Amino acid sequence: MNFCPKCGASVSLRIPAGDHLPRHVCDSCNEIHYSNPKVVAGVLAVWEDKVLLCRRAIEPRYGLWTLPAGFMENNETTGDAAQRETREEACARVELEQMYTLVNVTHISQIHILYKARLLDLDFHSGPESLEVELFEEADIPWEQIAFRSVGVTLRHFFADRREGHYQFRVVDLPPPEAGSR
Repeated sequence: MNFCPKCGASVSLRIPAGDHLPRHVCDSCNEIHYSNPKVVAGVLAVWEDKVLLCRRAIEPRYGLWTLPAGFMENNETTGDAAQRETREEACARVELEQMYTLVNVTHISQIHILYKARLLDLDFHSGPESLEVELFEEADIPWEQIAFRSVGVTLRHFFADRREGHYQFRVVDLPPPEAGSR
């Protein structure tokens, strides 16, 4: 950030009085501009013994598979965001069940919230951000082509929970990826 969105003056990166982290502070009006994590919300949509995956038509991770999810907009709940992203990416209707995973991805300042959801019907298809949308049984998941580690973690927990017959909410802290991995 170079200029204050409030008054247009230059900003400096400094620790404001009473704070402990560097912030962009306006040199003129003294407005403090915080940079906070982005929230990604989405669903793990289930139909019988299958889960709904989308193959990405956008970067990052073009051509790889993911759960329908994306960045929250202002003035929406995490559930609203998850349902909106599912409509946008998979043109699918879901009924949210429980919040299933909260994945802290601190090295990129993101929080991924994924709900377990019930797919309401089979009337789904690719939206503008997806090349294709498909239901997968566990044995057919393209594990080597999963776009994001948070999605892989969520899917692995889901299938393990399904085998146990009990689904539990999980909080996962993802470390930075090792060189050469996603």
